[in-house]
Amino acid sequence: MPDDYERLRRWRLALGKAADEGLGGLSGRDDRAMDGALAALYDSDSESSASDSKRKAGGLGSSAPRVSRWLGDIRTYFPNSVVQVMQKDAIERLNLTQLLLEPELLEAVEPDVHLVGTLLSLNRVMPETTKATARMVVEKVVRDIERRIASKTTAAVTGVINRATRTSRPKLRDVDWDRTIRKNLGHYLPEHKTVVPERLVGYGRRAQAVHRDVVLAIDQSGSMASSVVYASVFGAVLASMRSLKTSLVVFDTAVVDLTDKLEDPVDVLFGTQLGGGTDINRAIAYSQSLITRPTESLFVLISDLYEGGVREQMLRRIGSMKESGVQVVVLLALSDDGAPSFDHDNASALAALGIPAFACTPDQFPELLAVALDKGDLIRWANSNQR
Repeated sequence: MPDDYERLRRWRLALGKAADEGLGGLSGRDDRAMDGALAALYDSDSESSASDSKRKAGGLGSSAPRVSRWLGDIRTYFPNSVVQVMQKDAIERLNLTQLLLEPELLEAVEPDVHLVGTLLSLNRVMPETTKATARMVVEKVVRDIERRIASKTTAAVTGVINRATRTSRPKLRDVDWDRTIRKNLGHYLPEHKTVVPERLVGYGRRAQAVHRDVVLAIDQSGSMASSVVYASVFGAVLASMRSLKTSLVVFDTAVVDLTDKLEDPVDVLFGTQLGGGTDINRAIAYSQSLITRPTESLFVLISDLYEGGVREQMLRRIGSMKESGVQVVVLLALSDDGAPSFDHDNASALAALGIPAFACTPDQFPELLAVALDKGDLIRWANSNQR
């Protein structure tokens, strides 16, 4: 627990200069530098801020050199997690999006998922001089996410596929001896100190076969930016697995198939156009055309369900998909951003069809995939993993 001095210091940094009279000033050089960085973002230039209980935006102006120095300061005095929050606040509160089109400034920014979302939303207006730097920023975040989720996702999916291909008549080289022994413990012969297996358990020689089809449909409206980033990386990881046939489409009022770009999730992300309206019905209709083996297919719709198309058709299509044998999952968000905003009426309508609609963190998604590909109880899983 912090002592009284440390507690007062933290309150003073949080409340700003207006709290000097009650809490005392800041004495250390680093503390004054931290206070200056906070004031530039959260304090108002006017004296009226002293009577306000909340810090107000307005201190960085629109100068790229000044913003660049500020970015350097916050990286010096604050931990990385705080830096990312302050950057996000600066972009939103001070309207710094245009400054992100300058390569020199981008090089000073701490890359994170929210910054990637902002850059992707600027993709269409980004000058050529900035695109190379922006791609480097996006690639750094993508590779970090890949390192975090790839092995866990591959292990979860491989486990499901291995169970699906298990056979009771394996060749000797394919015998799963551990499971075989456990299955036959009742046939242990004490006099010979051995187990005589009546039933062998092993894996089929189908490693190169495609066992499941996965279709990811991603809503690219502006509010779904973090989900688009994570879903694109997951799509690329799944596409690298030969046992799966993975398709990825993004949509707003139009549908774009980015399956041919799945070799590199950075290419997928630069193929998106964040913002605009939403036609979920059209996206589901296109996704249906990709499904040729309903009972061996998983459809994952990632959307906040704010439908700009024909709602009744949307519900009818997705219900029909489920009735045909497709395992259907609707994710209201695939991110770490906390509770999402979503259309509660559409989520309730999907629940009535037996289709779960819930938010999921990137860390939970591999486990969700395993349950879905194994045709498990998704509603039960969702209820036990709600945030």
